[in-house]
Amino acid sequence: MAGPIEKMMVYLDGTEESIVAAEYAVCLAKGCGASLTALYVVNTRALNDLVRSRIFIESEEREYKSDLEEDAQRYLNHVQDLARKKGLAIQTIKSSGAINTEIKHKVEELDIDLLLIGELSRIQSRRDEFYNEVERAMRSVSCSVMIVKNEDRVWSLYESLV
Repeated sequence: MAGPIEKMMVYLDGTEESIVAAEYAVCLAKGCGASLTALYVVNTRALNDLVRSRIFIESEEREYKSDLEEDAQRYLNHVQDLARKKGLAIQTIKSSGAINTEIKHKVEELDIDLLLIGELSRIQSRRDEFYNEVERAMRSVSCSVMIVKNEDRVWSLYESLV
């Protein structure tokens, strides 16, 4: 009989917290024999909003989007290295769109059992709460969600993994 967690996905957003979540995901996937996918979503929805409100002109949008795409690939490569160092295969996916929509779509498409995310930032205002797309995704996905905390403990677990 297979365990309760067969397919895991970690969401990366370029924050230290998401890298900590990735380290923990590697430990957990290795420990329970689950497959692991890392997802990075380039937030083109926010980019489109910047163009619409005339904060960016179209040429700036292209340049900024290119920078975001490069950042996404850099983080996915880093997480791939983290997994490889511990002998774990990992699938990486770079997607574009609205963060909460893309996370939800990939969870359903890949039939994910567990979504791991980094510790959520402190809510400073109602507006922050309303616009936190990762939190919105966490509340709307069809699978269980784990919020990874305690960077020092996670680092120790990751480092001790053979």
